Amino acid sequence: MTKTALITGITGQDGSYLADLLLDKGYQVVGIVRRSTNYRYPNIDHLIGRVTLAYADLIDADALGDIIRRHQPDEVYNLAAQSVPADSWSQPIVTGEITALGAVRMMEAVRRHQPDARFYQATSREIYGGVPQEIVDEQTPFLANNPYGIAKLYAHLMTVNYRESYGMFACAGMLFNHESPRRGLHFVTRKVTMGAACIKLGITNPPLNEAGEPLVRDGKLKMGNLDAYRDWGYAKEYVEAMWLMLQQDTPQDYVIGTNTAYSIRDLCRVAFDHVGLNWEDHVETDERFLRPTEIFAQRGNPAKAKADLGWEPRTYFEELTRLMVDSDLALLSK
Repeated sequence: MTKTALITGITGQDGSYLADLLLDKGYQVVGIVRRSTNYRYPNIDHLIGRVTLAYADLIDADALGDIIRRHQPDEVYNLAAQSVPADSWSQPIVTGEITALGAVRMMEAVRRHQPDARFYQATSREIYGGVPQEIVDEQTPFLANNPYGIAKLYAHLMTVNYRESYGMFACAGMLFNHESPRRGLHFVTRKVTMGAACIKLGITNPPLNEAGEPLVRDGKLKMGNLDAYRDWGYAKEYVEAMWLMLQQDTPQDYVIGTNTAYSIRDLCRVAFDHVGLNWEDHVETDERFLRPTEIFAQRGNPAKAKADLGWEPRTYFEELTRLMVDSDLALLSK
């Protein structure tokens, strides 16, 4: 019997890779997208005709309920969010509405219209933001310290609440930073890899950065805190963990990471080295891109995921960075 999976955020990095995975496994895939005048979704261009798109917004509970009732999915993956921590200070209300309450609207739609469906909530390492310990696992206390992390923590705790209160198969993945060539340009990894590619190729009309300005100007890339550390993995591999969580006998929450940490400075060095440039000649700090609060340097320990799910990362920081630079070079060369 063919299973049906519903993905919110299918046009994003994770949603598109998850759709690839599920289609390869023989699922019917339904993706929720917001109705707009832009009907081009680069991350899923290759999937048009193979997936069904349903139009709704995470602020519209009735529309979400209609979609669940109509498609009766076996699995629901809630990946949609206002997903940029840096933007959450300037947009705290919309972050709460979509990232926090949007998850509850999805779970409530599942509870009312397809209670036997298995539900995955995309939690974030940002729920541990202010915790001073370096290695994080499922026993680490939560200490979110920015509006995005706080919204994700609310969604996470509500996932646990729905599981315990209603007996739903609901679980959450506390995913540490995961990147790919499909990452948006407002995320630091893609900003750096695209910046390095633009400078290497002498691109005169680069894409815009998060401030709405040219990403590169006069051979310079403007960055925020170069000393911030992150645990970076490959998004294509992380969606496998999402799927595996919903295949278990009982729902549980898992930390997904590589148990490594590198700085933004390291990221710049590896990316620019790969194109034969000295990053210090091209990267400048701009105070506009500094966070009001910074999360501690942390590594996600995936030991439980390895033991229970058989999952572990295969692609690590330097290989991933070079992969992304090569992809951006190829994209710009077109």
